[in-house]
Amino acid sequence: MVEVQKKRGRAVVAMSGGVDSSVAAALLAREGYDVVGVTMRLFNAPNDKVARLNKSCCSVEDVEDARSVCRKIGARHYFLNFEKEFQKHVVDYFVGEYERGRTPHPCLACNDRLKFEFLVRRAELMDADVVATGHYARIRQVDGRYRLLAGIDGLKDQSYVLYTLSQEQLANLSFPIGDYSKNEIRTIARDLDLSIADKPDSQDICFIPDGDYSRFIEPRLKRKLPGEIVDSDGTIVGEHDGIHGFTIGQRKRLPIVNNTTRPLYVTDINSESGRITVGPAEKLMKTRLYASGVNWLSGIPPISWVNVGARIRYNGGNAPARVRALPNNGAEIEFDDPVRAITPGQAVVFYDGEIVIGGGLIEYSLPERAVKPATGSLVNEMPTGILAPDGQVVVSPAR
Repeated sequence: MVEVQKKRGRAVVAMSGGVDSSVAAALLAREGYDVVGVTMRLFNAPNDKVARLNKSCCSVEDVEDARSVCRKIGARHYFLNFEKEFQKHVVDYFVGEYERGRTPHPCLACNDRLKFEFLVRRAELMDADVVATGHYARIRQVDGRYRLLAGIDGLKDQSYVLYTLSQEQLANLSFPIGDYSKNEIRTIARDLDLSIADKPDSQDICFIPDGDYSRFIEPRLKRKLPGEIVDSDGTIVGEHDGIHGFTIGQRKRLPIVNNTTRPLYVTDINSESGRITVGPAEKLMKTRLYASGVNWLSGIPPISWVNVGARIRYNGGNAPARVRALPNNGAEIEFDDPVRAITPGQAVVFYDGEIVIGGGLIEYSLPERAVKPATGSLVNEMPTGILAPDGQVVVSPAR
């Protein structure tokens, strides 16, 4: 049993059966919270090879590991079924994005809808004072507003997938392990004699643990969009069976005839015509992009260009850039130096040092600008509308 302080309230903790969420629960129990562990049943593939290997998410072993930890720390444990919600908001979304020639990050949708919407609703019914997860990120309150910060462990930081959080959500969330490194978390688990202390980390998308996206996606597609593969000059160099099998920056398994001495990469996917463009590595380098569904964690979009560190993929670094808010929850991002493989469907997240200030989904790259804007040029001088792929503002009708 974990030694605890005086009770501080009830904490509902999302527990996957792994070491991170288990230690998160244990730390809260030690702080004096009445901990309720919740394992979410998300995906079931009873006739699938993955399920037979007991490697799919929410396996019997994972549930029992979470339950065992709860017994150890004196917490209650519940197993809640969210299969329908997961199918609709994560799996269907994942397949649909690939069907459109985009490359989604399903953890974004899972966090946004499953953990921080549906689980939070259940937690409210349990009279929870706080909802906690095992994310490597931190929350701080400064001058009456909440800030989301990157986790202390830079190699494990998960703030990239948390950019959708609002002030209201941040006020009621806890990320207990964000101030620790992964090694420290395992040490705490061993010190508490938790059975999962040395359990391996999950490495892949939880519902495709074998990493075979094509085998998972193809039976679930509503349509396939085949087409031509052309080089940068428009010369046909191959054909394909569907845009769902490709991503920006891809080099391997391209059904093309390459008559050059240089490797070719996917540089563009046209979701209307089905045409895929390939080109040399330098064609992947871009400096501008348009993002949609942008969330500013402060709740207040900036009124001018602001300097940020922008990250365009989960394991990528923060690149110096400028960002400005646009109407309809859009944003334009311009990097100081070209970045490789701006990929529609992935997130772009904006940082001020270690503070997450916002983020959105990448829609497309934009053409190079002749003159870079100065920080401080006002966004409200722009007409109402969005940026089209050619960089022009598409003006919306006045209301």
